[in-house]
Formats: sequence, structure tokens, C-alpha cells
Amino acid sequence: MAGNAVEAGRTVTSKVTAILMAFADGTGWSLSELARLTNIPLTTTHRLVTELVAAQLLERSPEGYRVGPALGRLCVTGTVGGPTVTQLAPAVLDDLAAVTGRPVRLGVLRDLRVAYVEKSGRAPATSFAAGAQLPLHASALGKVLLAFAPAAVTRSVVATGLPRFTSRTLVRADQLLHALSVTRLTRIATCDGELIAGETTVAAPVAGPGGRVVAALETVLPDLAGADAVRQLLTVSARSLSRELAGPGVATAAVAS
Repeated sequence: MAGNAVEAGRTVTSKVTAILMAFADGTGWSLSELARLTNIPLTTTHRLVTELVAAQLLERSPEGYRVGPALGRLCVTGTVGGPTVTQLAPAVLDDLAAVTGRPVRLGVLRDLRVAYVEKSGRAPATSFAAGAQLPLHASALGKVLLAFAPAAVTRSVVATGLPRFTSRTLVRADQLLHALSVTRLTRIATCDGELIAGETTVAAPVAGPGGRVVAALETVLPDLAGADAVRQLLTVSARSLSRELAGPGVATAAVAS
């Protein structure tokens, strides 16, 4: 790769790895999103992505960039990275909704918002529709995704402001940072009436290849009274999905602790 081998204490290899791992769940990203996710300067991100596109490791897409054909040729199965979150989400949500009897969601980080798939009642699971978005600071899904995202993402969210939705919404940076710290420690996030008054949500992280958190699973509750049982179900479901995303024989240490 062209350019200096070290920038801000990181090697070119570590930067390229961070960029490629951002695509582990099959999601497409814009340059600005990649820069935020990887905590790499935008100009450096542009230079490295341009070289990765030239090598066919990445390719341009409607979202910006996605995994390129060369990575597919590196996979033993001949497919790009195995199953993706998008492919696996409907079945996982069906099972989780059947066991809990409650609405469930799977969310991913997308442009400082939570894009989500939802399963509620007898209706089939939705897709990642344009309107299916939640705020990061006022949802259990968002807290999980922020807790395990690069620090630059949290700084960007705080810098854009933390709008109040209810009297319980975390609108101060110190409140949000404390909640994220608790989430990293417990691997569970709760949102008790912070987005919708009277609605409680609980979420757990889902890891992809390499143990990086790529998504979160969430269920909706009337209150926190039954949260303990739901936490166990979410944790089991998240670990199972993480193993499928990681592929056969690949450990998912990030969700096994």
C-alpha cells in the first residue's frame, strides 16, 4: 500500500483490516461511515478504499462500497463471507418471537442510527426498510451498538446532540457514557421508557467473524419485571447467531464471555 506505514500509531495493515472487517455482516458503507466506524481519517480511508477497489477486495455499490469479488475467491466455499445478518435475521427473529411471545428486533449501526428488522405477532419479519430506524442513545439496540463501536462513533453521536423523547431519555453525555460502560460490562442494554413512555426494551450483542459486534438482538417488554428471563433468551440467541455468522469452527469470543 502506498503512503506511510504508520499513522497515529496504527500500521497500514491494521487500517486495512479494520476497513475489511467493517463489511463482516454484509452491510454496505459510505466513505464517511467507514471513517467513523474504523476511526481512520477520511482522506486515509479514501486512499485505502480506492486501492482495495482496484484489487477487487471491495467494489462500489448503491450504499457506497461493499465486499468485492476477490474476497469471494479467497473463501473456501466460494461465497463472500458466508451467511450475512440480513440473510439470517428473519429465522432468528421468528424463533425468538415464538419463545418470548413479544415483538423482537435485530438492529445494525448505519449512519449514526439503528437500522432494524422487526418481528411482531403473526406478520413476517420486516426488512431493513428506510423508515425502520431508531436513535442510538434512546434504544437498547442503539446502546449495544454504541457500546462496542469505535469511540469516534460515540463522539459523533454526542456531537450531533441527544434529543429528548421522554422524561427518561438520556440527554447528557455523562449519562450515556455511563450506560455504555454498564453495557460493555454486562453485555446487556436496557431502555426503560426512554424512547416511548411505558415501553421497555432489552438487547444483547451479536458478533461476526473475529468477534467484532456487528448487530444486536432486542425484545420489547411492558416493564422490567420479566427482564431476567428475557436476558437469558437474548444471550443464547445472540451466541447462536454469532456462531452462524463466524462460520464452522470459528470461535466467537466476543459473545462467549
